[in-house]
Amino acid sequence: MVIALLVLGIALSVIGGIWLLITAFQESVGWGVACLLLPIVGLIFVFLHWEEAKKPFLIGLGGNLLLIAAHAMKG
Repeated sequence: MVIALLVLGIALSVIGGIWLLITAFQESVGWGVACLLLPIVGLIFVFLHWEEAKKPFLIGLGGNLLLIAAHAMKG
């Protein structure tokens, strides 16, 4: 069960992160490069462009929550 949560959590986190990066590049090259180089800029992008960024952000957040749950079950 823990392995399944880890795999699903990693997959969702990666998919959400890549999708968010693509969304940032669609907004502008500057946003995309900034999100790629400085992770905190990704959060700023989400807050400033919520309508476009909410789905990838929430998918990535869900993946991170699954990773936390898997870690809690392991210990």
